[in-house]
Amino acid sequence: MSKRLNTSSSKRSGTSTDSLLDRVPLLNILSRQDRQRVLGELSETRYGKHDFIFREGDPTEYFHIVKEGTVKCVKSTRDGKECTIKMLMPGDLFCCDAAAFDGGCHPGTARPMGEVSILRMRKKAYFEMLRRNPDAALEVIKYLGNRLNEAQERTKVLALDRTDQRLAALLADLAARNGVREHQGIKLPMRLTRQDMANMVGATVETVIRIMSRFKRDRLVSGTANRLVILNLERLKILAVG
Repeated sequence: MSKRLNTSSSKRSGTSTDSLLDRVPLLNILSRQDRQRVLGELSETRYGKHDFIFREGDPTEYFHIVKEGTVKCVKSTRDGKECTIKMLMPGDLFCCDAAAFDGGCHPGTARPMGEVSILRMRKKAYFEMLRRNPDAALEVIKYLGNRLNEAQERTKVLALDRTDQRLAALLADLAARNGVREHQGIKLPMRLTRQDMANMVGATVETVIRIMSRFKRDRLVSGTANRLVILNLERLKILAVG
């Protein structure tokens, strides 16, 4: 179900759309006038865990922002298996990589991890905003440069860091970005399977199962895929850097 947003409707929602723009690097630099224009161009769509936001190979027609929930981006192998590339949290902007700018198709599939709310803005409207706002265009250039650096850093990490370091870094990052603090620790508000972890750290499921068992014995984490709790974030961060 999709609906057009305006300033008043965003104020009625659980998360203010206007304040959410402050958390989006490519939009928080906008002037008040351009921000109002952006709010007028946004539409909101809700998806369930069995839906697809877009599929690999679909045309890139929109920029998307996660408003509520968690989204995973996956790529499919030739034999039909899925590889989780990244997870997106509230405030994350996606579909803004090189494929969107050169008119290509989506290089991966975006799937909800439970109920999610997604804000969409047509590329044409976004590009028009960039033409009016050179500072925002510079932010896009910096953003794409950072994405390239992240890809290079990920390649280095996969080649040089131990698997337990990579897994600790993944869990620490998810906890810091979107964890919910509880009495016991920090709960990750998404279903995170061992296969998801294995895909994102470049390991086998068996290796991840073995490392997660050790993390549980060492009281670093507890729980299952449906309810994973980080018990000791500081020790995970220390382990992540070796």
